[in-house]
Amino acid sequence: MPIKIPSNLPAYDVLTHEGVMVMDDDTAARQDIRPLRIGLLNLMPKKIQTENQFARLIGATPLQIELTLIRMSEHRTKNTAAEHMREFYRPFQQVRDQKFDGLIITGAPIEHLPFEDVTYWDELKQVFDWTQTHVHSTFGVCWGGMAMINYFHGVQKHMLPAKAFGCFRHKNLSPASPYLRGFSDDCVIPVSRWTEMRQNEIDVAPGLSTLLGSDQVGPCLVEDPAHRALYIFNHFEYDSGTLKQEYDRDIENGTAINVPINYYPDDDPSQQPQNRWRSHAHLLYGNWINQIYQSTPFDMERIGSSGQS
Repeated sequence: MPIKIPSNLPAYDVLTHEGVMVMDDDTAARQDIRPLRIGLLNLMPKKIQTENQFARLIGATPLQIELTLIRMSEHRTKNTAAEHMREFYRPFQQVRDQKFDGLIITGAPIEHLPFEDVTYWDELKQVFDWTQTHVHSTFGVCWGGMAMINYFHGVQKHMLPAKAFGCFRHKNLSPASPYLRGFSDDCVIPVSRWTEMRQNEIDVAPGLSTLLGSDQVGPCLVEDPAHRALYIFNHFEYDSGTLKQEYDRDIENGTAINVPINYYPDDDPSQQPQNRWRSHAHLLYGNWINQIYQSTPFDMERIGSSGQS
């Protein structure tokens, strides 16, 4: 089954060209099936790029997915056309009475700020509370995952002396986890952040389990069953050229930046980067979607209630 998105959303043509099955509202309406409703709370400045990345991953399963794009109600983006935001995005306050099978909360380039200093922090805390009553499973990504694990468990983010930047090998710490079904013993994941979460602080938070971790860049994927959530601090969703775009931008702006580790062949930026994480990215998000399908209530009104079935 395909992912259902508006036919004039840029991701529609991108995914069609890549061979991902997509359908518009009219086609979906003719199918007698309940799609999984997945929300994407997009906090990234490059909205369209992020839409493409996540739609590609969640649209690759055999299940029909209905993707809803969500934004913070009062925050105004400076990097995406206002027309695009008006046409395709719903402010959180407009969807807060709705139920979702899954929600992805993206990262945001605001790592240097304390959580409390983020302009939309108060509304984001409302989102976190809302996930407990209106969302069956939530996936917090990079800063979004750091914010969630901080809000629910008080785990702090810590500034790094230098940016963790490149493709780092991670260990499979929980081979029996359904979220890591099909994973190798280790895998490569893109990393781009100035902060870290520390394993010893996660270990003392009750109920958390680290599924993927790296000796170089620390914990990566954490499961929080009590809050029906996953937190990932790195970027499986990145395109092949995303780290290159960040590197080239910093070089052009005169910002001090190291060549991303283990990304270019021979660490030579003149060469074309190689994607070595795509298959595991599809596995992880496909496994997440499958777990939602296996456990979400058929009656969406039961989402968030005790004894869901």
